[in-house]
Amino acid sequence: MAQRQTLPVLPLRGTVIFPGLTAPIAAGRPGTLRAIEAALKGERLVFAVAQRDNTDEPTPDILYSMGVIARIGQIQRGLGGVQLLLQGEQRATALQYTTTEGYLSAVVMPVEEMKPVNEDDPSFVALHKELRERAAELGERRGLPEEVVHQVLDAVTDPGRFADLVAGYIELQPAEKQGLLETLSVEERLRRVLVHVQKQIGMLEMQEEIKSQVQEELGERQREMYLREQMKAIQKELGDDDQSKEMTELREKLNKLDLPKEARTEVERELGRLERSGRESMEAQVIRTYLEWIAELPWSNRSDDNLDLSHAQTVLDEDHYGLPDVKDRVLEFLAVRQLRAQQMENELKQTGEMSITKLKATKEDATPQLGNSASEDKPITDPKEAKARAMAKGPILLFVGPPGVGKTSIAKSIARSLGRQYVRVALGGARDEADIRGHRRTYVGAMPGRIIQGMKQGGTKNPVFLLDEVDKLGTSYQGDPSSALLEVLDPAQNDSFTDHYLGIPFDLSEVLFIATANFLQNIPGPLLDRMEVVDFAGYTEREKAEIAKKYLIPRQLDDSGLGDKNLSFTDDAVMAVISKYTREAGVRQLEQRIGAVTRKVARLIAGGDNKVIADGKIDAEEVRQLLGRPRVHPEHANEMNEVGVATGMYYTPAGGDIMFVEAAIRRLFSYGQRSSDDDKTQVSGWGNVSLILTGQLGDVMKESARAAMTYAATHASKLQIPEDRLGSIEVHIHVPQGAIPKDGPSAGTTMSTALVSAMSGRPVRKDVAMTGEITLRGRVLPIGGVKEKVLGAHRAGITTIILPKDNEADMEDIPEDVRKQLTFHCVATLDEVFEIALVPLNEAVTTQPTLMEKMEEKAETLVA
Repeated sequence: MAQRQTLPVLPLRGTVIFPGLTAPIAAGRPGTLRAIEAALKGERLVFAVAQRDNTDEPTPDILYSMGVIARIGQIQRGLGGVQLLLQGEQRATALQYTTTEGYLSAVVMPVEEMKPVNEDDPSFVALHKELRERAAELGERRGLPEEVVHQVLDAVTDPGRFADLVAGYIELQPAEKQGLLETLSVEERLRRVLVHVQKQIGMLEMQEEIKSQVQEELGERQREMYLREQMKAIQKELGDDDQSKEMTELREKLNKLDLPKEARTEVERELGRLERSGRESMEAQVIRTYLEWIAELPWSNRSDDNLDLSHAQTVLDEDHYGLPDVKDRVLEFLAVRQLRAQQMENELKQTGEMSITKLKATKEDATPQLGNSASEDKPITDPKEAKARAMAKGPILLFVGPPGVGKTSIAKSIARSLGRQYVRVALGGARDEADIRGHRRTYVGAMPGRIIQGMKQGGTKNPVFLLDEVDKLGTSYQGDPSSALLEVLDPAQNDSFTDHYLGIPFDLSEVLFIATANFLQNIPGPLLDRMEVVDFAGYTEREKAEIAKKYLIPRQLDDSGLGDKNLSFTDDAVMAVISKYTREAGVRQLEQRIGAVTRKVARLIAGGDNKVIADGKIDAEEVRQLLGRPRVHPEHANEMNEVGVATGMYYTPAGGDIMFVEAAIRRLFSYGQRSSDDDKTQVSGWGNVSLILTGQLGDVMKESARAAMTYAATHASKLQIPEDRLGSIEVHIHVPQGAIPKDGPSAGTTMSTALVSAMSGRPVRKDVAMTGEITLRGRVLPIGGVKEKVLGAHRAGITTIILPKDNEADMEDIPEDVRKQLTFHCVATLDEVFEIALVPLNEAVTTQPTLMEKMEEKAETLVA
């Protein structure tokens, strides 16, 4: 009976050892080295067993139970581990695995194979003989000498040992070899090994057939080359040498390109079609245009990035005034990419050491020395490519803000600071998917999309690519271009962007995409999700004045031919142009107005009138004479406290400003009740309340007005509303500038203040402006656009601002010089709003009756 014994375990990765075979093994894992040392101290026996998974730390769970008791032969020690010869002796099965002294050991029991009942049985003898013949055939097909093959095979006569010998040398997966090792029946093992040998022979036959076909094809190519040379000579005699010359130049140009394998295959196919087509055929013209597009694209040409942050800071400050938050975000964006590029450059310098380290790590595994394949990953060897790859990875910036604030120009500055080519594509009004992806070549006049056209225009693989006005994309029956942009702006997909015209992948991963927009709500959600939003707010009047003096005025003087006339604008003149002739968040209209002044001055000088430049300065009075009457009439704060008139704040893409909300009430008498078309509300303690809303108000503003009226009605006593005004009344709320549609929830506090003022007779302070959404409980909710609204109120002469409590943090965005000139109140309820905005009754001085008092007096007269 077989005796149990405890042996050190030698885990094998990617191979299986059979009894009677000797195999070279490399070992480097600490546990494996300890197991070998333990075996060397004893009888040099180990239990060699295969792993189910290719893991570095073998555990009993991933080891097969069936293995081989093997004896360690020669051993050679090195820096990375040990090299040893392992000779399999007998099959054994592991009864138990344990870990002792840092290595695995196993209690094993030898396993005897199952001999056939009758070894002289003709079927068994035939099976054994067939395997010998097929094994010899396989060895000879692999190129081994015939005498060597027969010498090795004839040395083993036992059928079981012979099956193990063949199984150890044929190319099989480790799991299949383990299956042969666990097959104890000699006859079954012979049969299974014979099947694998026959498969190997069939594969070698197919390889030989393919090789012969390749040789024949090479012969055909040589014949084709000979015929082509003859054709060239014939064409030269016929005068078609120019076409041949053009084809040669085009082929040379395409051969110089570093094309991907798929692109190279398509190019060669189209070149063959072009050479077979007639010069004047329509198909030849289409193919030639296609190949010329491919030849002109930057497949491997890239510019070297300048990642110096101080240089980028200088460029941004030279080109743009202000915008500190935007500049900081851009510099953060560049700083991250600078560090990534440095990291990749450092890895690039250590490529040799890293490859050796990886090779050593591979050799530490307990795997055979033969049959390992090296990694086919292509390393990055070009420093330019390393920088470009580092710059490509990361979010795509989306600049959002009103027109004229510098979104497009700052993208150009980024390209200049990086030393990259700048490409701009205007997407406003694009309604066809083909604008992005191009047309398929089956259409007449087909051409690539704007992305590929932009890459050709840039001439490099890593330009700064500006997608301007991405929120102006449209949709039509021809497709949705915003959906086509999803692939372009996704770093996980754009390395294989396929234009419909090209039909082959083009790598956009190194392109630095920047998009601009005015309205976020017009951008589809999936597209917006791929970009990081950078907000551009409007400029203050002081910032506009500085921009005008530093950039706009010198540029317009040069454009008008006045650069050598020593002309300048006074500060009052600049402020006059800003406040009286422009109304915008940016500076585009401001530059146009300054340009109008310089052109009129140029006309006067050209006509011989030099009075305007006598002192070399253009003041506010001369601006009035040159530009005529003021074109803009902005709202200004009221001159006196008024009943029923409150000042609100609003925000548009052109900037912020103030608006007035007017409220008036009158008592309804029997003769004066209005028709049922008006809103009527029955409030406890009141009669019928009719609400009239005018000024082109949207649904949200109408709801705010109804909420304000309900709050005033339910809190009449607390708001000091007289009881004689709680009958049937008509409430009229009007917002001036009725030709302009208005909507939004932020006018809730303004409407409430105007309404309560009209009902209680308490005037509203003229220097107070407010904003905030309201609820029926009197809570004031946060709103957006705080900075723009406050700047607009400051321009209008407001000195006190009421904001929602939750918007207190937004005050940090307001310029410090503006904050110092204003008084801010952050409120949470309407009661706090009324306490600040309404003048107390004992302080209210009214020199004339209110509108309600006039209407009531007139009504009483008519009744009498």
